[in-house]
Formats: sequence, structure tokens, C-alpha cells
Amino acid sequence: MRLVVTGLTGQVVSALVELGADCADLVVLPVGRPQLDLAEPTDVEGVLRGLRPDAVVSAAAYTAVDRAETESDLAMQVNGTGAGAVAATAAALGVPVLHLSTDYVFDGANPAPYVETDPVAPMSAYGRSKLAGERAMAAAHPDHAILRTSWVYAAEGKNFLRTMLRLAADRPEVSVVADQQGAPSYAPDIAVAVVQVARNLLAESTRHNLRGVFHMSGGGETTWAGFAEEIFRQSAARGGPTATVRPISTADYPTPAARPANSRLDCTKLKAAHAVALPEWREALARCMDRLKEQGALTR
Repeated sequence: MRLVVTGLTGQVVSALVELGADCADLVVLPVGRPQLDLAEPTDVEGVLRGLRPDAVVSAAAYTAVDRAETESDLAMQVNGTGAGAVAATAAALGVPVLHLSTDYVFDGANPAPYVETDPVAPMSAYGRSKLAGERAMAAAHPDHAILRTSWVYAAEGKNFLRTMLRLAADRPEVSVVADQQGAPSYAPDIAVAVVQVARNLLAESTRHNLRGVFHMSGGGETTWAGFAEEIFRQSAARGGPTATVRPISTADYPTPAARPANSRLDCTKLKAAHAVALPEWREALARCMDRLKEQGALTR
């Protein structure tokens, strides 16, 4: 399977490239700026057609959540218009498209984990741009799978895990928001799931229940403070930096962009349709921490 992925350096893109290197029947072809710039998507079809994809993964995105409040036009161009151009190209090529979206399309007011049919109500410019991308994707190509995930992290890149470890190396206590709930999602696990969904779409081109919107996040749930506590516990067990977590409220840590208090996603539909479920988040974190230790990246 030739999987063309938009983006070059994102956490999931990097995980997909690594997965492709380990699978004899999988070729992962990342493409991004300057060859493909979703801020100016003028030749998306020409670029993607030249790569001869069996399926396309729309992973490139504007992800600076707070900066999007002042760069909303750029965020909308990349995440909305750009995603639509990718889907339109996949339609022209006659191949399925998989689009990575986010829990930020919800306002977090739901008392239970969100299902795919719950009303969307993004609270931020970033969330609005990602919702626009979902809608553009669905309108441009019926052969699509929109995969909403949450709290993505990896051993590499900029993410909550690496921020916590950096802070713990410098201070004994770290303040972390404790009134936002969700599920950490490990990028390599997302990559494995994306590939399986792509294989399913290609194998069963007429099954309607394999298409549409799906929730795909790590198993279980926690808060940002709970995530931090587990990071430090597992880090300490491997000889890495640790700190005490001081739980705080969202009001104590104001940000330009509002975050949903409830980011929990019900992933039942994905498991039922695609037989795909991401591992429990603590187990995934353990694999990530083992990787950091092997890389020599855990230091006090």
C-alpha cells in the first residue's frame, strides 16, 4: 500500500514514516512544504498525483492553538481550505482519504464522553478551523474517514510529555490543570490505527459503515494533572526527572484559546466498524518512556 501523507515533521507523520520503514507491504510518502503548502494549495492535485497514492492521509495542519486566535485566517486556510483541497484531489484520483481531526471541535460541556453524533461547538479559532476541514473533507469526497483524536504525544517533538520532563529537570514542583478531562494518545499507536483503517477502506470499497467520522483516542481517561503525575512516576522508575504536581484550575492558568473541560471521546464506533482500538493510555505511556530511556533522553 502506497500511503501519501501530508506533512513532514508532525508527530503522527513521523510515526507513520517509521512504521512504513518496518512494514514490507507499506510505503509511506510524506509530502509538505515547500513542495506542498496548504496555506497556498494551488497544485495539490499535481503533487499528489505524481506520488501515485493508494490512499491519502491528511495530517498536515496548523496546530498552534493559542496563536490561531490572532492568525485565524491562516489557520482556516490550512486546516479548512487546505484539507478540502486534499480531499478533492483524493476524489479526483479515486482513492480514499483519511483526515486527522481533534477533540477541540467540541465545547467540553458534555457530561459524558463524546460520540460522533454529538453537536459540535468549537470554542477556539483552531477548533473552528478543524471543524471547517472536517466539513470540507466530507463535502469533497464520500470515500473518507475523519479520525478525531486527543492529547497527542510522542517521544519526539513538542508535546505535553516532553514539556513536563523538561520542567521536572529544573524544579521540584509543577502546576498542572486538573479540571480538564481527556485521554492521552500516543502517536505511534495512532499511526498503526491509521494504517489499519486505510487497509479496511481499500479492502471494502462499498462498506458505508467504514466511512464517516470516528473517534480515536487512547484507552481510559485522566486529567492533565493526572497525566503529569503518571509521567513523573514512570520517569522516576526509570531514573529520569520527577516532580510534585500541584493541581490547579483552568482559571488559574488562562490561555488565549479556550480549551474544552471534557475532551473524552467515545471510541466504540471505531472498534465496531474497523476493529481498531488504541491501547490504554498508561500502557502506551510506558512504551514511550522506555523509548526515551533507550534514547538516553531521560536525565535528571
